[in-house]
Amino acid sequence: MTTPIPRGLIVPTITPLLEQDKLDIAALEALVDRVITGGVHGLFVVGSSGEGPSLSQRLKREVIERACRQVAGRAAVIVCVTDPSPVESAALAAHAADCGAAAVAVAPPFYFPLTQAELYDYISRCAVEFSLPVVAYNFPALTKIAFEPATVRRLLDNPKIVGFKDTSFDIAYFKEVRRVTREREDYRLYTGPEQLLTESVRLGGDGGVCGGANLFPRLLVDLYEAAVASDADRLAPLTMRLTALGEIYKCGEGASAPAIRGLKAALAELGLGNGLTAAPLAPATKAERQRIAAVIRELATD
Repeated sequence: MTTPIPRGLIVPTITPLLEQDKLDIAALEALVDRVITGGVHGLFVVGSSGEGPSLSQRLKREVIERACRQVAGRAAVIVCVTDPSPVESAALAAHAADCGAAAVAVAPPFYFPLTQAELYDYISRCAVEFSLPVVAYNFPALTKIAFEPATVRRLLDNPKIVGFKDTSFDIAYFKEVRRVTREREDYRLYTGPEQLLTESVRLGGDGGVCGGANLFPRLLVDLYEAAVASDADRLAPLTMRLTALGEIYKCGEGASAPAIRGLKAALAELGLGNGLTAAPLAPATKAERQRIAAVIRELATD
């Protein structure tokens, strides 16, 4: 079987805003071109890094349409359609298909707790009802429910479910999910945390959906390729740069979603957007932006 989504480095694109509920179109188009030129294999749109849960349905639809148009077939586009309402998820999935996306990602609908049986039934229904293939999305810190490996294995029997994105930050869990999904060659297993990218590839993972690729796509692509090749000489300096990049995620002690605040502030330093976060998240403070600017300057000239 063939799959519409690639192995490799997928970038979860941020959503640049001019003001609340108003897209910075020029910044989004420039960001799409930047990451594609940087060699990424796909884009993950209106997910967690894209602040999808905070965006209006109208704005999400605009982001999807403009991102797909700007990509213009140069990379695969995966659209996150997670919403507490299955009806809204279905409508967004249909819009993604109309815009030319390759697949949609679905996390558990947050707020009401689900049993594993309910979660299995929900993702299965999505696969039946959506015209696009489905990537199951595990982010228990935000959705408050995790896909148990046995549930992942049951979902594997549906050929329209083509992959799994794991942002559990648990490498032992990732290893077990890889074990239960190995039988399908067309199935893609991605890690979310970029600090786990090398280890996840070593365990048989197919790539990463890594926020740092918004800033330095070539760094993350090179890291992925070095991990695939088990090239320790290349991995060492790339890992050092990745560690330095991780400083931008320490954006506000106790702050909500520090990674998003850091990414947006860092991109503003690169001339992409103004750093504004979607409400209710607060943007980086002046002091945080100054610290992030120093990190970006160092990495940009390294």
